[in-house]
Amino acid sequence: MANVKMFKLLGIMLALILIVWAISPFLKHQPITNDIMATAIILILIAIAYFIILFNPSWTKAVFFFEGIVIGVSGYMLLSHPYNLEFLVVGLIIIVIAVLAYLQKLPPNILKWFYR
Repeated sequence: MANVKMFKLLGIMLALILIVWAISPFLKHQPITNDIMATAIILILIAIAYFIILFNPSWTKAVFFFEGIVIGVSGYMLLSHPYNLEFLVVGLIIIVIAVLAYLQKLPPNILKWFYR
């Protein structure tokens, strides 16, 4: 049986891997494009969200809402045509899920992830 410390440790490791993955193009001196910038912004903010949710689970809904905004806006602003609309739709779906979680209008099996 896995314990809570092990899950927190795995969450921290995942967040650090996301941060390293986001900054690796900058460290390799690759040409910086809008795709690289959008990917780096999204990965770093998702890693920060993991840190926040791991140490303060009551902020899950707010962080999820914020991540939806970041994914939608940065994807729409920085990516080219077919991908920017996809990221905008994904961001809007995440925002809708976060608002429904605030209003407690989601099914109970999904709400358990927001209210621990």
